[in-house]
Amino acid sequence: MCYKKYILERSDGTRYLDMKISKKGRGIIHILAAAFCFALMSFFVRLAGDVPSMQKCFFRNIVAVVVALIILLRSEDKFKMQKGSLPFLLIRSFCGCAGLICNFYAIDQINLSDANMLNKLSPFFAIIFSYFILREKANRVEWTAVIIAFVGALFVMKPSFHVEFLPALIGALGGLGAGVAYTFVRLLGGRGERGPMIVFFFSAFSTMVTAPFMLLDYHPMALWQWITLIMAGIAAMGGQLNITAAYTYAPAKEISVFDYSQIIFAALLGFFFLGQVPDLLSVVGYVFIIGAAIGRWWYR
Repeated sequence: MCYKKYILERSDGTRYLDMKISKKGRGIIHILAAAFCFALMSFFVRLAGDVPSMQKCFFRNIVAVVVALIILLRSEDKFKMQKGSLPFLLIRSFCGCAGLICNFYAIDQINLSDANMLNKLSPFFAIIFSYFILREKANRVEWTAVIIAFVGALFVMKPSFHVEFLPALIGALGGLGAGVAYTFVRLLGGRGERGPMIVFFFSAFSTMVTAPFMLLDYHPMALWQWITLIMAGIAAMGGQLNITAAYTYAPAKEISVFDYSQIIFAALLGFFFLGQVPDLLSVVGYVFIIGAAIGRWWYR
């Protein structure tokens, strides 16, 4: 149930029905909000037009740096991190940054919904890397879900020697980078590292990595491009805050499947504002990947 019923009594003795959203319901609301924010981020990145991917990544991260910095400065522990966390923070940030750059490149080259779908391979990559990094053994159902999802990815990517295959492959690599990054986020969370510190470290690392590339190949931007990239950063931070809130209300096994609503939001934004329509093979791929995610969620 996503809500709870309470029979309450007023001061005059009359009773009334009060319906309150349960913790799981709040988690679902936040994860849907996060999915919409991340789809909106992709939309604004594409809308910014002919701007190098590194430049877009820089602006997406600088906004997150500012917000996370404010949160840390207002906290009691400030920039204190857990002992031994630095190497894992660096690996998480490197993989997350690589995944983000690949994702932004794919957003600029292929359909918005395709790019978002390939990035959503990250939970399946996380299953693989959790085995090696966290020593978590997946069962047959989870390995089956991984295989089905990767088959679906082939439908979206359409392997060939055609030039259009490369951006799709890079988009899938973005999902791989995100999957490794999420695995290390779980490892850091298990060590007691704070969420704002993880977000700040990743955003600051990505900003420093992309800044030199942006300066070497800086493209002057019109006012509307500045606005769209700032909006992309705000949307990304909104996604981060909502996804964090979602998992404080309910465990991932109960609500993570709702994160795939991002594909629907991205497809709608792409259709109504960019005139993009996924082809039949991509739709088949969506069914495979989302079906694998739903099957794994239902089993767990």
